[in-house]
Amino acid sequence: MPRLKDANLLVGFDTHDDAGVYRISPECALVQTTDFFTPIVDDPFTFGAIAAANALSDVYAMGGRPLTALSILCYPAKGDLEDLEAILRGGAEKMIEAGCVVLGGHSVSDEEIKFGYAVTGTIHPDQIKTNAGARPGDALVLTKPIGTGVISTALKRGIARDEDVEGSIRSMVTLNSAACEAMQAAGAHGCTDVTGFGLLGHTREMALASGVTIEIDWRAIEFLPGALDYSEQGALSGGLKNNRAFAECAVLIEGDLPEPVLQLLYDPQTSGGLLIALPEESVALVPGRRIGRVVERREKPIVVK
Repeated sequence: MPRLKDANLLVGFDTHDDAGVYRISPECALVQTTDFFTPIVDDPFTFGAIAAANALSDVYAMGGRPLTALSILCYPAKGDLEDLEAILRGGAEKMIEAGCVVLGGHSVSDEEIKFGYAVTGTIHPDQIKTNAGARPGDALVLTKPIGTGVISTALKRGIARDEDVEGSIRSMVTLNSAACEAMQAAGAHGCTDVTGFGLLGHTREMALASGVTIEIDWRAIEFLPGALDYSEQGALSGGLKNNRAFAECAVLIEGDLPEPVLQLLYDPQTSGGLLIALPEESVALVPGRRIGRVVERREKPIVVK
Protein backbone atom coordinates (compact mmCIF):
# COMPACT_ATOMS: atom_id res chain seq x y z
CA MET A 1 0.00 0.00 0.00
CA PRO A 2 1.25 3.52 -0.72
CA ARG A 3 2.09 5.47 2.42
CA LEU A 4 2.36 9.11 3.36
CA LYS A 5 5.43 9.60 5.53
CA ASP A 6 4.59 11.58 8.63
CA ALA A 7 6.80 12.03 11.68
CA ASN A 8 3.71 12.32 13.86
CA LEU A 9 2.58 8.77 13.07
CA LEU A 10 3.80 7.01 16.21
CA VAL A 11 2.16 3.59 15.67
CA GLY A 12 0.99 2.34 12.29
CA PHE A 13 0.16 -1.13 11.00
CA ASP A 14 3.72 -2.44 10.67
CA THR A 15 3.70 -4.39 13.95
CA HIS A 16 0.01 -5.37 13.79
CA ASP A 17 -0.76 -3.32 16.87
CA ASP A 18 -4.27 -2.95 18.25
CA ALA A 19 -4.72 0.68 17.22
CA GLY A 20 -2.98 3.47 15.37
CA VAL A 21 -1.47 6.38 17.28
CA TYR A 22 -0.98 9.87 15.83
CA ARG A 23 0.70 12.71 17.75
CA ILE A 24 -1.16 16.04 17.70
CA SER A 25 1.02 17.84 20.27
CA PRO A 26 4.05 17.08 22.46
CA GLU A 27 1.66 16.10 25.27
CA CYS A 28 -1.14 14.36 23.40
CA ALA A 29 -1.66 11.72 20.73
CA LEU A 30 -4.81 10.24 19.21
CA VAL A 31 -5.48 6.50 19.49
CA GLN A 32 -7.73 5.26 16.68
CA THR A 33 -9.29 1.87 15.99
CA THR A 34 -12.35 0.21 14.48
CA ASP A 35 -14.03 -3.16 14.96
CA PHE A 36 -17.38 -4.72 14.08
CA PHE A 37 -18.76 -8.24 13.68
CA THR A 38 -21.85 -10.42 13.33
CA PRO A 39 -23.96 -11.42 16.37
CA ILE A 40 -22.40 -14.00 18.69
CA VAL A 41 -25.24 -14.12 21.22
CA ASP A 42 -29.02 -14.27 20.84
CA ASP A 43 -30.00 -11.18 22.85
CA PRO A 44 -29.66 -7.98 20.73
CA PHE A 45 -28.98 -5.68 23.71
CA THR A 46 -26.16 -7.94 24.90
CA PHE A 47 -24.75 -8.13 21.37
CA GLY A 48 -24.56 -4.34 21.24
CA ALA A 49 -22.82 -4.16 24.61
CA ILE A 50 -20.27 -6.81 23.61
CA ALA A 51 -19.57 -5.04 20.32
CA ALA A 52 -18.91 -1.80 22.18
CA ALA A 53 -16.64 -3.40 24.81
CA ASN A 54 -14.72 -5.17 22.06
CA ALA A 55 -14.14 -1.97 20.06
CA LEU A 56 -13.09 -0.03 23.16
CA SER A 57 -10.60 -2.72 24.11
CA ASP A 58 -8.11 -1.76 21.40
CA VAL A 59 -7.76 1.72 22.88
CA TYR A 60 -7.22 0.27 26.35
CA ALA A 61 -4.64 -2.16 24.96
CA MET A 62 -2.53 0.81 23.84
CA GLY A 63 -2.85 2.37 27.29
CA GLY A 64 -5.24 5.07 26.08
CA ARG A 65 -8.49 6.64 27.25
CA PRO A 66 -11.44 6.46 24.83
CA LEU A 67 -13.14 9.76 24.05
CA THR A 68 -15.48 9.42 21.07
CA ALA A 69 -17.00 6.72 18.89
CA LEU A 70 -18.83 6.37 15.59
CA SER A 71 -21.17 3.44 15.16
CA ILE A 72 -20.91 1.07 12.19
CA LEU A 73 -24.10 -0.80 11.35
CA CYS A 74 -25.22 -3.27 8.70
CA TYR A 75 -28.88 -4.25 9.10
CA PRO A 76 -31.64 -5.76 6.95
CA ALA A 77 -33.96 -3.16 5.41
CA LYS A 78 -36.96 -5.16 6.66
CA GLY A 79 -35.36 -6.18 9.95
CA ASP A 80 -37.06 -5.90 13.34
CA LEU A 81 -36.76 -2.31 14.54
CA GLU A 82 -37.10 -3.27 18.20
CA ASP A 83 -34.08 -5.54 17.87
CA LEU A 84 -32.19 -2.73 16.14
CA GLU A 85 -33.05 -0.33 18.94
CA ALA A 86 -31.85 -2.88 21.51
CA ILE A 87 -28.51 -3.34 19.70
CA LEU A 88 -27.88 0.40 19.57
CA ARG A 89 -28.98 0.88 23.19
CA GLY A 90 -26.73 -1.92 24.42
CA GLY A 91 -23.78 -0.36 22.68
CA ALA A 92 -24.64 3.16 23.84
CA GLU A 93 -24.94 2.16 27.50
CA LYS A 94 -21.56 0.43 27.40
CA MET A 95 -20.04 3.54 25.81
CA ILE A 96 -21.53 5.67 28.59
CA GLU A 97 -19.95 3.31 31.14
CA ALA A 98 -16.60 3.92 29.44
CA GLY A 99 -17.11 7.70 29.40
CA CYS A 100 -16.99 7.63 25.61
CA VAL A 101 -19.28 9.91 23.56
CA VAL A 102 -21.09 8.39 20.57
CA LEU A 103 -21.03 11.12 17.92
CA GLY A 104 -23.15 9.34 15.33
CA GLY A 105 -22.26 6.75 12.73
CA HIS A 106 -23.22 5.15 9.44
CA SER A 107 -25.52 2.34 8.42
CA VAL A 108 -26.13 0.33 5.26
CA SER A 109 -28.80 -2.17 4.27
CA ASP A 110 -27.42 -5.70 4.55
CA GLU A 111 -29.13 -9.04 5.05
CA GLU A 112 -26.40 -10.05 7.51
CA ILE A 113 -26.35 -8.02 10.73
CA LYS A 114 -23.02 -6.47 11.67
CA PHE A 115 -22.33 -3.90 14.37
CA GLY A 116 -19.41 -2.16 15.99
CA TYR A 117 -17.62 1.15 16.39
CA ALA A 118 -14.73 3.29 15.26
CA VAL A 119 -13.25 4.62 18.49
CA THR A 120 -10.90 7.54 19.11
CA GLY A 121 -8.99 8.00 22.34
CA THR A 122 -6.05 9.96 23.67
CA ILE A 123 -2.74 9.13 25.29
CA HIS A 124 0.49 10.88 26.23
CA PRO A 125 3.10 9.98 23.60
CA ASP A 126 5.42 8.71 26.32
CA GLN A 127 2.81 6.31 27.76
CA ILE A 128 1.97 4.25 24.65
CA LYS A 129 1.97 0.47 25.21
CA THR A 130 2.61 -1.41 21.98
CA ASN A 131 3.01 -5.12 21.35
CA ALA A 132 6.69 -4.44 20.56
CA GLY A 133 7.59 -3.47 24.12
CA ALA A 134 8.10 -6.86 25.81
CA ARG A 135 11.59 -7.25 27.33
CA PRO A 136 13.54 -10.31 28.50
CA GLY A 137 12.89 -10.73 32.20
CA ASP A 138 9.30 -9.46 32.00
CA ALA A 139 6.42 -11.42 33.42
CA LEU A 140 3.36 -12.04 31.25
CA VAL A 141 -0.11 -11.40 32.73
CA LEU A 142 -3.49 -12.20 31.15
CA THR A 143 -6.41 -10.28 32.65
CA LYS A 144 -9.38 -12.41 31.54
CA PRO A 145 -10.05 -16.15 31.18
CA ILE A 146 -10.29 -17.54 27.63
CA GLY A 147 -12.87 -19.68 25.89
CA THR A 148 -15.49 -17.30 24.44
CA GLY A 149 -15.07 -18.78 20.95
CA VAL A 150 -15.83 -22.40 21.81
CA ILE A 151 -18.72 -21.35 24.04
CA SER A 152 -20.18 -19.26 21.20
CA THR A 153 -19.79 -22.23 18.84
CA ALA A 154 -21.41 -24.53 21.39
CA LEU A 155 -24.31 -22.07 21.67
CA LYS A 156 -24.82 -22.15 17.91
CA ARG A 157 -24.84 -25.96 18.02
CA GLY A 158 -27.37 -25.99 20.84
CA ILE A 159 -25.13 -27.78 23.35
CA ALA A 160 -24.07 -24.86 25.58
CA ARG A 161 -25.30 -24.73 29.16
CA ASP A 162 -27.05 -21.50 30.15
CA GLU A 163 -24.69 -20.86 33.05
CA ASP A 164 -21.64 -21.21 30.79
CA VAL A 165 -23.07 -18.77 28.25
CA GLU A 166 -23.85 -16.31 31.05
CA GLY A 167 -20.29 -16.58 32.36
CA SER A 168 -18.89 -15.92 28.89
CA ILE A 169 -21.15 -12.90 28.45
CA ARG A 170 -20.07 -11.45 31.81
CA SER A 171 -16.48 -11.67 30.65
CA MET A 172 -17.15 -10.14 27.23
CA VAL A 173 -19.11 -7.13 28.53
CA THR A 174 -16.45 -6.32 31.15
CA LEU A 175 -14.42 -3.33 30.04
CA ASN A 176 -10.62 -3.49 30.08
CA SER A 177 -10.49 0.01 31.58
CA ALA A 178 -9.42 -1.08 35.08
CA ALA A 179 -6.74 -3.38 33.66
CA CYS A 180 -5.47 -0.51 31.49
CA GLU A 181 -5.18 1.85 34.45
CA ALA A 182 -3.45 -0.83 36.51
CA MET A 183 -0.87 -1.65 33.83
CA GLN A 184 -0.02 2.04 33.41
CA ALA A 185 0.50 2.37 37.15
CA ALA A 186 2.58 -0.83 37.17
CA GLY A 187 4.98 0.45 34.51
CA ALA A 188 4.09 -2.16 31.90
CA HIS A 189 6.44 -2.40 28.93
CA GLY A 190 4.09 -3.83 26.31
CA CYS A 191 0.51 -4.93 25.78
CA THR A 192 -2.00 -6.36 23.36
CA ASP A 193 -5.54 -7.60 23.81
CA VAL A 194 -6.49 -11.20 23.09
CA THR A 195 -9.19 -11.23 20.44
CA GLY A 196 -9.69 -12.88 17.05
CA PHE A 197 -6.27 -14.50 16.65
CA GLY A 198 -6.51 -16.29 19.99
CA LEU A 199 -3.99 -16.34 22.81
CA LEU A 200 -1.17 -17.91 20.79
CA GLY A 201 -1.85 -15.77 17.73
CA HIS A 202 -1.58 -12.53 19.68
CA THR A 203 1.36 -13.85 21.69
CA ARG A 204 3.09 -14.55 18.38
CA GLU A 205 2.58 -10.93 17.32
CA MET A 206 4.02 -9.65 20.59
CA ALA A 207 7.02 -12.00 20.47
CA LEU A 208 7.89 -11.18 16.85
CA ALA A 209 7.40 -7.42 17.24
CA SER A 210 9.53 -7.41 20.41
CA GLY A 211 12.24 -9.73 19.08
CA VAL A 212 11.87 -12.12 22.03
CA THR A 213 10.58 -15.57 22.94
CA ILE A 214 7.58 -15.84 25.24
CA GLU A 215 7.24 -18.89 27.48
CA ILE A 216 3.68 -19.79 28.51
CA ASP A 217 2.73 -22.04 31.42
CA TRP A 218 -0.54 -23.53 30.18
CA ARG A 219 -1.46 -24.74 33.67
CA ALA A 220 -1.58 -21.13 34.87
CA ILE A 221 -4.16 -20.07 32.28
CA GLU A 222 -7.75 -19.59 33.46
CA PHE A 223 -10.47 -20.97 31.20
CA LEU A 224 -14.10 -19.91 31.25
CA PRO A 225 -16.44 -22.45 32.87
CA GLY A 226 -17.46 -25.02 30.27
CA ALA A 227 -14.80 -24.05 27.72
CA LEU A 228 -12.73 -27.20 28.20
CA ASP A 229 -15.84 -29.39 27.98
CA TYR A 230 -16.87 -27.85 24.66
CA SER A 231 -13.34 -28.12 23.30
CA GLU A 232 -13.38 -31.82 24.17
CA GLN A 233 -16.74 -32.12 22.34
CA GLY A 234 -15.25 -30.55 19.21
CA ALA A 235 -17.09 -27.20 19.33
CA LEU A 236 -14.31 -25.61 17.30
CA SER A 237 -14.95 -22.65 15.03
CA GLY A 238 -13.45 -22.12 11.61
CA GLY A 239 -11.53 -19.20 13.10
CA LEU A 240 -9.88 -21.49 15.65
CA LYS A 241 -8.71 -23.84 12.92
CA ASN A 242 -7.42 -20.94 10.84
CA ASN A 243 -5.56 -19.52 13.85
CA ARG A 244 -3.87 -22.85 14.45
CA ALA A 245 -2.90 -23.32 10.82
CA PHE A 246 -1.38 -19.84 10.79
CA ALA A 247 0.41 -19.70 14.15
CA GLU A 248 1.45 -23.23 15.09
CA CYS A 249 4.71 -22.99 13.11
CA ALA A 250 5.82 -20.39 15.68
CA VAL A 251 5.03 -22.60 18.69
CA LEU A 252 7.20 -25.17 20.46
CA ILE A 253 5.36 -27.53 22.80
CA GLU A 254 7.43 -28.88 25.69
CA GLY A 255 6.00 -31.67 27.83
CA ASP A 256 2.49 -33.10 27.79
CA LEU A 257 -0.21 -30.72 26.62
CA PRO A 258 -3.76 -32.12 26.29
CA GLU A 259 -5.23 -31.53 22.83
CA PRO A 260 -8.43 -29.85 24.14
CA VAL A 261 -6.28 -27.35 26.04
CA LEU A 262 -4.10 -26.70 22.99
CA GLN A 263 -7.22 -26.00 20.94
CA LEU A 264 -8.31 -23.38 23.47
CA LEU A 265 -4.98 -21.60 23.13
CA TYR A 266 -5.92 -20.92 19.50
CA ASP A 267 -9.58 -20.13 20.26
CA PRO A 268 -10.61 -16.73 18.83
CA GLN A 269 -11.80 -14.45 21.60
CA THR A 270 -14.32 -11.62 21.56
CA SER A 271 -13.66 -8.75 23.95
CA GLY A 272 -10.87 -10.76 25.58
CA GLY A 273 -8.43 -9.65 28.23
CA LEU A 274 -5.20 -7.69 28.04
CA LEU A 275 -1.94 -9.60 27.61
CA ILE A 276 0.61 -7.50 29.46
CA ALA A 277 4.41 -7.69 29.64
CA LEU A 278 5.64 -5.98 32.78
CA PRO A 279 8.41 -6.10 35.40
CA GLU A 280 8.25 -9.16 37.63
CA GLU A 281 7.98 -7.04 40.77
CA SER A 282 4.85 -5.31 39.44
CA VAL A 283 2.75 -8.42 38.76
CA ALA A 284 0.67 -8.04 41.92
CA LEU A 285 -0.45 -4.57 40.81
CA VAL A 286 -2.37 -5.87 37.77
CA PRO A 287 -5.60 -7.92 37.97
CA GLY A 288 -5.29 -11.26 36.23
CA ARG A 289 -3.03 -14.28 36.15
CA ARG A 290 0.69 -14.54 35.56
CA ILE A 291 0.83 -17.04 32.69
CA GLY A 292 4.43 -16.84 31.55
CA ARG A 293 7.61 -14.89 31.08
CA VAL A 294 9.66 -13.17 28.39
CA VAL A 295 13.14 -14.47 27.56
CA GLU A 296 15.83 -13.81 24.97
CA ARG A 297 14.88 -14.85 21.45
CA ARG A 298 15.25 -18.59 20.79
CA GLU A 299 14.46 -20.79 17.80
CA LYS A 300 10.69 -20.36 18.23
CA PRO A 301 8.87 -17.15 19.28
CA ILE A 302 6.58 -19.12 21.64
CA VAL A 303 7.26 -22.02 24.00
CA VAL A 304 4.32 -23.67 25.77
CA LYS A 305 5.30 -25.84 28.70
